[in-house]
Amino acid sequence: MPYIAAFKKCMASDQKICVASEVGTLRRLLIHSPDRGLGKVIPSKAQDWLFEDIVHLKTMRRDEYDYYVKILLYFLDPDKIKGKLAAIDADKTRDFYKPDNPSYFKSDKVIDVQRLLAEILEDDSIRTKLIATICGIERCSYRTQEQLNAFDGNELAKILISGSLPDDTMLFAPLPNLIFTRDIGITINDHILLNKPAKAARTRESILAQYVFFNHPIFGQYQQNLIEIPDNEHHFLMASDANTDFTRSTLEGGDVMMVSPRHLMIGCSERTTIYAAQQVMRLLFDKNVVDTVTIVKIPKKRDYMHIDTVFTQVKRNMWVLLGDIARQGDDAKKRDALHFFAQPNKDEELKILQFNKGWEHKPTEIENLEDLLTDISKNDLGSQEPVQFIYSGNNVFPFGAREQWTDSCNLLAIKEGVVIGYDRNDKTLEAFKAAGFEIIKAADLLERFERGEASPDTLTDTFIMLPSAELSRARGGSHCMSMPILRDAIV
Repeated sequence: MPYIAAFKKCMASDQKICVASEVGTLRRLLIHSPDRGLGKVIPSKAQDWLFEDIVHLKTMRRDEYDYYVKILLYFLDPDKIKGKLAAIDADKTRDFYKPDNPSYFKSDKVIDVQRLLAEILEDDSIRTKLIATICGIERCSYRTQEQLNAFDGNELAKILISGSLPDDTMLFAPLPNLIFTRDIGITINDHILLNKPAKAARTRESILAQYVFFNHPIFGQYQQNLIEIPDNEHHFLMASDANTDFTRSTLEGGDVMMVSPRHLMIGCSERTTIYAAQQVMRLLFDKNVVDTVTIVKIPKKRDYMHIDTVFTQVKRNMWVLLGDIARQGDDAKKRDALHFFAQPNKDEELKILQFNKGWEHKPTEIENLEDLLTDISKNDLGSQEPVQFIYSGNNVFPFGAREQWTDSCNLLAIKEGVVIGYDRNDKTLEAFKAAGFEIIKAADLLERFERGEASPDTLTDTFIMLPSAELSRARGGSHCMSMPILRDAIV
């Protein structure tokens, strides 16, 4: 099949970009550390800026997100951190984590989007065009454009992301959601699908990502593999309230999962429309990138948002998911007296359709999520072991819903069977422990690595707990906070 040739090319040893599964060993990804803009989110604007709450920035950075970075570096680029942890932690300035600082770790495997943006802004032509573009959408004055042009690339990148000048003067709204780099794009074999945000608050974020992907040398040899989603050709004639899935083209990366070399999953959710999913399917089939696309329509609820907030993959034969939208959820609702008063709502039902290239007009309907995920594990990934499901909150009412809200289902597989997630979801962690996983705090694991008592290469079946008191307020977990661009093939 055509996708096989594309996959073999993707997995060539010199490739810098290739993702063909959710659980192959992670080699390279894009992140973005919490920036000063997050500290300027106020209650009256938080939801307008798509942020759920205000956060304590210092705690989020030093006590939580920094552990995420350290774990990623130890697995993906250990030379940057191994044997240096005590000195890094003792430095109160945190210069190691700041992309604009000479002491920054500057890894080519754990890559901050801010660093890439700063590097392309050293080009005068790109700088001029991007400043004009951003000032246009933000309705800035001409004098502001001239003011921005006076900053060097590092500072200008910080301003365009945070929305504020070095003296804390705010020019425009911050981009608090940029820490969720999954949403700016998704790697599909050796292609990158750029997002098309549903909300105006993410427009500047999308433009910055677009400039990075089309102009940074990392992506230079992949220019023909960058996929932009077209608008409805008549979108400019539509009424401003024409917001149905059949006319709008919006998609975010949290609704896209590359589950095997041949198979892409797209969620239709609060943020991703059916029209966009259809456009992506058509483009990928035409380019022979995949030969199967499964559309998973989930209820349009704020607490679900994207498909990766209700399920993610742990191993080729293991998934974590929310029981309320699964087969188990149906059984639980029958037992739960609280659902007696609930009226059924067709718009809140899960619906799964699978499309194969050449048979796009004859999709197969799949009854429930477990059947779909079992089929992927067995037939796409060749698992010979029984497929296992870990349910949010151990599927115990009301902990399933409570812990899904704090990202129990949003896990990043660093390698097969080794995931990183939040420390606060106790019942879900109990379910992982019962399934044979070691549950360990990020800080404790890092100490083991430093003492030579454990190695990322030999670690198996482990849930790494990330401190999350502030991070969980943002409504996004470790899966959201990553955009993998290179993973090993599953063998």
